[in-house]
Amino acid sequence: MPVLAAVAVPHPPILLPEVGRGEEKKLMATRDAYCAVMARIAALKPDTVVLISPHTATYLDYFHISPNTSAHGDMGRFRAPQVTVDARYDTAFVQTLSAIAKTADIPAGTQGEEDASLDHGTLIPLTFLNRFYTDYKLVRLGFSGLFPSVHYQLGKCIQQAADALDRRVVIVASGDLSHKLTADGPYGFAEEGPVFDEKVTAALKDADFLSLFSLPQSLADAAGECGLRSFLIMAGALDRRALTHELLSYEGPFGVGYGIAYFAVTGRDDARAFDAIYEAKARAENAARKQEEDAYVRLARYAVERYVRTGKRPPLPELLPPALTEDRAGVFVSLKAFGQLRGCIGTFLPTTSSIAQEILQNGVSACSEDPRFPPVNKAELEDIVYSVDVLGEVEPILSIAQLDPKRYGVIVQKGNKRGLLLPDLSGVDTAAQQIQIAKQKAGIGPMEDVALSRFEVIRHA
Repeated sequence: MPVLAAVAVPHPPILLPEVGRGEEKKLMATRDAYCAVMARIAALKPDTVVLISPHTATYLDYFHISPNTSAHGDMGRFRAPQVTVDARYDTAFVQTLSAIAKTADIPAGTQGEEDASLDHGTLIPLTFLNRFYTDYKLVRLGFSGLFPSVHYQLGKCIQQAADALDRRVVIVASGDLSHKLTADGPYGFAEEGPVFDEKVTAALKDADFLSLFSLPQSLADAAGECGLRSFLIMAGALDRRALTHELLSYEGPFGVGYGIAYFAVTGRDDARAFDAIYEAKARAENAARKQEEDAYVRLARYAVERYVRTGKRPPLPELLPPALTEDRAGVFVSLKAFGQLRGCIGTFLPTTSSIAQEILQNGVSACSEDPRFPPVNKAELEDIVYSVDVLGEVEPILSIAQLDPKRYGVIVQKGNKRGLLLPDLSGVDTAAQQIQIAKQKAGIGPMEDVALSRFEVIRHA
């Protein structure tokens, strides 16, 4: 059987009367919408509920699927231990999904579980569902730090597993929207918060999953959301499916956005292959960008592509401009794919005989040695977008007032610890943010005093 329907729901503990103790009355629209969508799910009588939660085990480069045959959870950490849920896992579905994901070269499986109990991102949706229907088995999974397209592709694997096992399946995508809607909320206010919520609720209302792909990562990060990747997996499970769709509610009285949307599958629609549409658009833009690359960016691309294909650092090409072969400077090489950072390595002072050698060295390192990412593989090469920052003179400064995050990069130093942040980065709008991020990179505490330096760059992109 195909995937029958999907819902996007929030997971505010305060929504439960046992936790809210009266405050839940401020979320009446959310409660009513929750009951409505769970009643619809009950009417479908699913065999399996696949629930994606931001609060189960999550890894940078791996999707965790809960193992075992059953699990228990309660709301004790929210002062309501009497609220409990017991779930039976669909072990055959878990095994099939893991195998399909492996065939698709998606890193997903049952390894790495540290806490088998049900998290509140799972407990709250199931608490509402169990009021209407309990004759189902559960599949619980988390998301990862991988690209949006990989989350969507995992959703397609869920669809394939449902078909392979002939299961009646419903997807529950658990996730809150922005946590930064109001100054008096628990996480404060960011102007990106309401913008993010407006864009996501519009996408859910219209089942416009392409818009979810197109949201800048910097916007999501600044908004402090926790649901976008759940929704992307859900969207993949609805790939090439015709839908009826409805946004039942949205509200945020406590400074966090809560939205509920319902999607019912009505047939097939091959035009709704959103990962293919998004990737084709990104690759067309990248191909056009490649035609405009200058010598600095072409050299970075050459370094990465030759290294990934051969496993060896390539020699410098001939006939490079004199500015590349005769001048020396620190250089950062940055790689992005589908709008997300894929690697960045650099030197703030020259360590080789020329800018060209610096680009060659740091390009190879960016694609193979950045500890935040796995090495770039051959299949990714056509999706990589390059930029090269050539650093100017490093200048010690006495005060944060001498910084401008659009013009100057910053170096912070405390003893042997040193952190650097380039200028003019998306989502970094103040000197204080610059310094904080640079301290984090260096492992320096947020309240520790540091020596400051600044520098300018010439960016080639």
